[in-house]
Amino acid sequence: MQKTNETIRVLVVDDHKVVRKGLITFLLAYDDLKLIGEARSGEDALLFCASHLPDVILMDLVMPGMGGASATKKIRELYSQVQIIALTSFPEEKLVEDALQAGAIGYLLKNVEAEELAQAIRDAYNGRSTLAPEAAQVLIQAHTRPPQIGHDLTEREKDVLKTMTDGLTNREIAMTLEISHSTVKFHVSNILSKLGVESRTEAVSLALQNKLVM
Repeated sequence: MQKTNETIRVLVVDDHKVVRKGLITFLLAYDDLKLIGEARSGEDALLFCASHLPDVILMDLVMPGMGGASATKKIRELYSQVQIIALTSFPEEKLVEDALQAGAIGYLLKNVEAEELAQAIRDAYNGRSTLAPEAAQVLIQAHTRPPQIGHDLTEREKDVLKTMTDGLTNREIAMTLEISHSTVKFHVSNILSKLGVESRTEAVSLALQNKLVM
């Protein structure tokens, strides 16, 4: 159910003072948004929530010490009623996925228009998600691109592939991994099939090119 005619209490978390002051000035322009505090780190945000529970947090992701995603996860675990909007300069895949998996309800870039950010805060307060178009595009690309080569190799197959890159024969692999010769042949056959190659040489070359083994 949508909450209306209520003042939304907001906490700003960013390690850059200039950014915090800019967001604070922005909040003053809206009667329904009230700044109740600012924090310069994830640790500070956690401490603040323990004594002054905000409705919505604007959370920077890239900060020294506890990053925004880690702080988001911890705050959501302890105070599930607090909604968090990731507000960052970077629409990178890992940042987006980490923030959303940690429990952020929104992901916006710092160049967002004031009215868009205000509406995102209201939406977060009412349990609705907002994603920057750039963040949405990153997620779409991440989930529609072809799987990485070797993604379906088992841990044992990776072990065998590693020994192959070391130049070991099947018999030597069997001795090294303490498995039977027939089991090695079975794993090698699976590796060639999964990598889409016809020879051990091709498998080794592909493994090294794509850093499938360390």
